[in-house]
Amino acid sequence: MATHQPGHVRQHTGTPVIPGGRFAVLDPATGEAFGEAPDQRPDELDAIVGRAQEAWRHWRADPAARTTALLAAADAVEAAGADIAPLLTREQGKPLAESHQEIARTAARLRYFAETAPQPEPITDGRPVHSEVRWRPLGPVAAIVPWNFPLQLASAKFAPALAAGNTMVLKPSPFTPLATRLLGSVLSAALPEDVLTIVTGHEPLGARLASHPGIRHVTFTGSISTGRAVAEGAAASLARVTLELGGNDAAILLDDVDVEEIADRLFWAAFRNCGQVCMAVKRVYAPARLYSQVVEALAQRAKAAVVGAGLDPGTQLGPVNNAPQLARVERYTAQALADGARAVAGGHRLDRPGYFFAPTILADVPARSPVVTQEQFGPVLPVLPYGHLDEAVEAANDTGFGLGGSVWGTDLDRAGEVADRLECGTAWINHHAELSLAQPFAGAKDSGVGVAGGPWGLYGNLRPFVVHRPQEV
Repeated sequence: MATHQPGHVRQHTGTPVIPGGRFAVLDPATGEAFGEAPDQRPDELDAIVGRAQEAWRHWRADPAARTTALLAAADAVEAAGADIAPLLTREQGKPLAESHQEIARTAARLRYFAETAPQPEPITDGRPVHSEVRWRPLGPVAAIVPWNFPLQLASAKFAPALAAGNTMVLKPSPFTPLATRLLGSVLSAALPEDVLTIVTGHEPLGARLASHPGIRHVTFTGSISTGRAVAEGAAASLARVTLELGGNDAAILLDDVDVEEIADRLFWAAFRNCGQVCMAVKRVYAPARLYSQVVEALAQRAKAAVVGAGLDPGTQLGPVNNAPQLARVERYTAQALADGARAVAGGHRLDRPGYFFAPTILADVPARSPVVTQEQFGPVLPVLPYGHLDEAVEAANDTGFGLGGSVWGTDLDRAGEVADRLECGTAWINHHAELSLAQPFAGAKDSGVGVAGGPWGLYGNLRPFVVHRPQEV
């Protein structure tokens, strides 16, 4: 992680093209243009990838220099935070404090991977041969990044790739190119030329990058349909792919849950970044006897949340990032209401400039409504009752998505047993969508291919190289 089908290679961008090879960037808090970025042509990629290939020959050769450069890059990102954060908020919409958090996470990830080195592994199999697995980088890597966390998701791709000794060509979403371009400029002071290149533009730029014969690994965050297209394009050159393809995470509340104790955490697990988080809670299953209490607790918080421009100090929830995504949120909400759901809070677009949608809690939602079965990716949360716990687990797993899920209750052992039954890549107990830099992040089913995060993310950017030598006698 553009309709999330957020913004990812194939997009209905809604970003006006400016004569002279540039396009406008809109402020989602106003809907008006405030900047512009280069609309690069696909045929420019041959030279860009060629330079990345040449830079790779030197970058891969000196691990100590890579560590030094990446640590310097982390320092540079932190030093530039006051300049980058307002620009990120302006083009993405999130509150300024969250933009600063995203920049801090970017710097932390650079430091983590700078100090995470692949280790040789001896093979002991009883033969009179000394065998060792060593690790080599792949070559130029292509990264395609969505608009919801432009810098954080970019760093999740470039930090391990560069630490492993690869170079990278990175394409942000046309909705959020400016902060990424500024980040690239900041990083260029610490990194050798052409080790990390930022390209911006509309399709078919991303499709051409994913299928470029000089690219050895494609790492993509976006929709399932576009992920399949990326994988097909990468297959032409047998490039490796890592795909994070979104989620429809369920939160199951057990019958011993303390509703008031968990309500704030549950609400923000769904509504952080205006609900535009791939691993946000997107469905809540509550036991029937607690259903009304859960709905009311969440509705109170939705009504109290301060919605506004991200640069306003009091804002808790910013706008939806772009017009196509706002239309998707409106469409799913309207369909649910037409099917008999109740908007206990919100349920409508706010009457003001920009792409604002009222924080929405939906009750009595039909189980097969698209707002339940699909990824709405916005400030809308359906709450569904269940009679028996097995019904809730079955409903939570009844989806093609499998990114994350959570279980909430007082008996942690029982909650852990329920969490073990979830068909997803990460399960949380009494919290949601919290990730350590040291842990793997991967989806089940249609939510992804490959692994990001921790040493697993580093090794995903390496290939094994085995050396055999006779044992000395």
